[in-house]
Amino acid sequence: MIRTRLALAAAAALAIPATASAQQVEIEATGPVIELSVFESVTAEPDLVTIGAGVTTEAGTAVEAMRQNAAEMRAVIDRIKALGVPERDIQTSGINLNARYDYDRNTQRQIFRGYQVSNRVSVKLREVEETGEVLDALVAAGATDLSGPSFSLEDDEAAKAAARAAAVRRAQAQAEEYAQLFGYSGVSVLAISESIQGHSPGPQPQMRALAAAADESTPV
Repeated sequence: MIRTRLALAAAAALAIPATASAQQVEIEATGPVIELSVFESVTAEPDLVTIGAGVTTEAGTAVEAMRQNAAEMRAVIDRIKALGVPERDIQTSGINLNARYDYDRNTQRQIFRGYQVSNRVSVKLREVEETGEVLDALVAAGATDLSGPSFSLEDDEAAKAAARAAAVRRAQAQAEEYAQLFGYSGVSVLAISESIQGHSPGPQPQMRALAAAADESTPV
């Protein structure tokens, strides 16, 4: 069973009161200050899968390379939609157009070979069990480059809250244990900072070197 892990690290500074009857704790108090770094993690069933799919084509001219790539990428996107993925979950993540060269060792010169175009999309799947079927379908539709899958939670607030509560409980227990070892009866929280890992945002769209008068426009 696939599970995704959410980790939370909480650093807490706690002051041990100099006396048990102290009503207010100041950081300048004569009692010692304990700084703790606590790490907690929780697991949850992923409900979102992100995969990358791309098409790479080569041709003698930039226009032809873009034209071929647009047609092949359109077929891949149409296949993704046919699998029930809504258009809002299909996002272009990168388009590149580059000249290709071969190196001739005899003449020690670069020989122009043509142009290469690569087009990639990021796809969000909300049916985790269908990930394998979708990957197979993308290859059958003409995808030449796949990445992922990356599993995550669309709404991870509940998981973060659980990790946060667990981290605070552990920090409190450890601080009180230290206080007792040094002969004090309690602790008070002075400051807390947290660092959360586990949520996987989608790729940021980017585009460069895209300009060609093709019969079919590049799908973005």
